Amino acid sequence: MSKIQIEISNLNKSFKHLSGSITLFNNFNIKIKEGELVALVGPSGSGKTSLLHLIALLDEPTYGKIILNKIDTKKLNSNEKDELRRKNISIIFQDHNLLTDFTAIENIKMPLIIKNENKEIILKKAEKILKDLKIFDRSNHFPNQLSGGEQQRVAIARALISETNIILADEPTGNLDFKTSKEIFSLFLKLKKLKKTIIFATHNRELANRADYKLYISDGVIKRVNARQW
Repeated sequence: MSKIQIEISNLNKSFKHLSGSITLFNNFNIKIKEGELVALVGPSGSGKTSLLHLIALLDEPTYGKIILNKIDTKKLNSNEKDELRRKNISIIFQDHNLLTDFTAIENIKMPLIIKNENKEIILKKAEKILKDLKIFDRSNHFPNQLSGGEQQRVAIARALISETNIILADEPTGNLDFKTSKEIFSLFLKLKKLKKTIIFATHNRELANRADYKLYISDGVIKRVNARQW
């Protein structure tokens, strides 16, 4: 039986502004098992990115709990959250967030350098993932020398090299052509077989329909719907 990787209980996120407050979502509950591939879908501005940021511990809920690997993150201080994120979560940002002064392979190696892993092992892992994503020939190029799609693939490679249990992706194929998008999704399917939990926000109907299920966000409500029903 697959264990629960992420448990969200009575989650609420509200924002205050001059004329009152906006509730992004309210009393959201879900249990996500290891090895599940979950698509976040819904209109732009509905809160897909905000939900990813909450799960990634980059933001805090107004109230409610987020439990990762049986750890109640509400009880953790900032340093403990950073450590939990570093060991368990990889994030693929929509805007790449690549380090401009470092080459593609240096960007990819960075998470493992921070963990003080063996330099030779880091290099082998980075080269392998560059080949898997078909950008090995761009290894020594800086971000401003790469196309938008190439930058996105470098960002994906950087997230995957850490081999964490949870992968959160915000429009991971947004800047990629159809063929490359399918290749990236095939990589997600391989990671799913390795019991990685993957949650990705997308506007791509075809990719969303290939997930195990979808979380549809609209007007402050998050509903779980089966694939191919969106």
